[in-house]
This record gives sequence, C-alpha cells and structure tokens, in this order.
Amino acid sequence: MMQDVVSRARAAFSTHFGKAPQWLASAPGRVNLIGEFTDFNDGFVLPMALERRTVIAAAPNGSTDKIVLRSEATGEMATLDLAQTLRPQAKGRWSNYPKGVVAGFLERGIRLQGFDAVIDSSVPIGAGLSSSAALETATASLLEALSGVTLEPVDKILLCQKAEHTFAGVPCGIMDQFISATGRAGQVLLLDCRSKEPSWLPWTDASVAVLVINTNVKHELSSSGYADRRRSCENAASVMGVPSLREATLEKLSQFAGSLDDMSVRCARHVIGEIERTAQAAECIRRSDWSEFGRLMGESHVSLRDDYQVSCFELDTAVEIAQSIGRNGGVFGCRMTGGGFGGCAVALIETAAQEAIIRQVSAAYRERTRIEATLFVSRPAQGASVVRL
Repeated sequence: MMQDVVSRARAAFSTHFGKAPQWLASAPGRVNLIGEFTDFNDGFVLPMALERRTVIAAAPNGSTDKIVLRSEATGEMATLDLAQTLRPQAKGRWSNYPKGVVAGFLERGIRLQGFDAVIDSSVPIGAGLSSSAALETATASLLEALSGVTLEPVDKILLCQKAEHTFAGVPCGIMDQFISATGRAGQVLLLDCRSKEPSWLPWTDASVAVLVINTNVKHELSSSGYADRRRSCENAASVMGVPSLREATLEKLSQFAGSLDDMSVRCARHVIGEIERTAQAAECIRRSDWSEFGRLMGESHVSLRDDYQVSCFELDTAVEIAQSIGRNGGVFGCRMTGGGFGGCAVALIETAAQEAIIRQVSAAYRERTRIEATLFVSRPAQGASVVRL
C-alpha cells in the first residue's frame, strides 16, 4: 500500500513538473480505537496510525516565493505566494491544509524557498480517518527537510492543529495530528490530552486485528455538528465550574443537570463516560483482554449514538452487522469512529477470521443500505517521515 502511493506520487510529479522529485514526505491517517470527542475535553484517547498514508513528492523550483501544489485527489493546482500574507480560501478547499502549515512556519520566522509538489494519498478522504492531519503533518515534515529547521515534536503538532483551526475552520483536538506525527509501528497510543503525555502500548498479539469499515457516506451535519457539540461540552464544564470535562464526574453532572440544556447534559455524560472507558481499554490492551475491550467498544457506540448523537443509519447498520457476527464468528466488538454522521466504524476481530468477517459485513451492509462499503485491516504503523532521494 505504501509503495503504491509512493510510486504514484513520484510518477505524477515527473509528469506534471518534467523533473524527478528530490524529497518524499509522508504521514499516516489514523483510526481511533476508543475515546471519541474526549481530546478537546482534556481526556484520554486511544488511536493508532494506519498503514494508509499521504505522500508528498517535492523538489525546489528555483523561485524565492512560489510554492506550487498539485492534488492528485482533485486534479487541481494551487500556488502559494510567500511574498504575501497567506489567508484561507473558501472552507472545504484542500489547499487550506498545507497553506495553514506554511503560514505556521512563516510565523515562526522560518525562511522557506519555493518548491513544486504533488500530493497523493491512500487515506480515504472524509471518512473520519484523519486525511487532513496526514496532509498537515506530511507538509510540516517536508518543510522541516527543505528549511533545515526541525521543530520540537509538540510544537510541530500544535502548528498543524492551528492550521486546521484557522485555515480549515475545524476546531479539532490534538489527537489526529499527534498520532500522525509520532505514530509507532506495532504500538497504539494512550494520549493524555491534558498533559500531552503519550503512553505507548505494544500491540503484539498477532491473533487480533483492527478492521476499518468505511460506510462510504458522509452527511452534511458533520462540520456544524462537531462545533455545536464542542460548545455544549464547554458550556457544561463552565456551569459545573471545572476547567474541562476531564475534572467532572457523573455525580457532579447530576447535581448541575437542572442548570443545563439537554444537549449539554448528553454531551457531558458521553465525554465523562468515554474518558473512563478509554482508560479501561488501555488496561485491556496491557493484559490482552480482548473480550472486555470489545464490550467497551459497544458501550462507546451506544453513548455516541444516544447521548452525543453523532451516529447515523449507515454507521449503526455497520456496527450492528459486525456485532451480530459476535464472538463465535471472530468479532470482539465494534463502534463508530471519527467525527460521525457517516465515515467509518472500527472493529476488533480475530485475525484468522478476517476474510470471512469482511465478506459477511460487506454482503449484509450492501443488502441493507444498497451501498458498497470499503473494508480493510491495518496494523499500527509508523508516523510522519521524510526521505531525500
């Protein structure tokens, strides 16, 4: 998979710019095993970097101030003028992500020269697998190589997060950029989003695998729904008098429920419970208790569906199908993952049963939704990297 996208990016660069690239930067997408909407509430998350990556092939173009980018996903070109103040384009434009990262480097006084680049990716776009963070961290890694300035890891992560906030208009937490930048092969990340301290958990049991189920739908509520629920979480924390929902408890929430609107209560209840589930799931990994991990995944999905209200018919259908296969069929548990309103579900399965599970889920999902799902298995992968050719 990695070599395929590298080959495509190199060939496309030569085709469009008439020369060979000098640098290849890449960064992975991610799947969050559990811990949804907890990162901006200072909680815990448990993601892993995927084996699917975004690759940027690049070479200097002799210009002092022109960066020329081509997206293979859209077939579009974008030119950034370093002599002018960089500003975001209309929301939803792919070029806002690399532009925001370039702006972050310039704000730090890092001198950049012009270059040409082609962007290609095997990370599904709009599926809740952090294609945006992969693009941001791949761009940042490329700029480090081209400028000769290496940022501190957390500074690099925060720069990419700010690019998403200010140029893409998405008030995301820190998880996506953190795992894309620092992912480790064969390990999953328990990230304390309050202290930004990572704990790396070995994923050494070859008998279990992570299955990603892309529903191949994305409903329009996703961007506005994310911001609305974030405000509800912040409102609940404010009314309860705590810095974030990390410091709240279900008992405290019940005391203040009468002073909160229904959505704030529901969002807070999900986040408080999800933080605890994520800590418990990390312990399950440490002792290889996959049945309990699967149970926690099921609880997480119910909370996301009923309290946080970010699931949808297609996600619920995918999860129900996987869960119906059950432990006897090789499925420990399943839940939606990512921002919701479509996108992906993630399941923990027996490796030996993965082909049969993929066939069963694909067929049942197609029958019930008339949509073709995309399914793939991944092991925890390496984070962002760059090589000079």
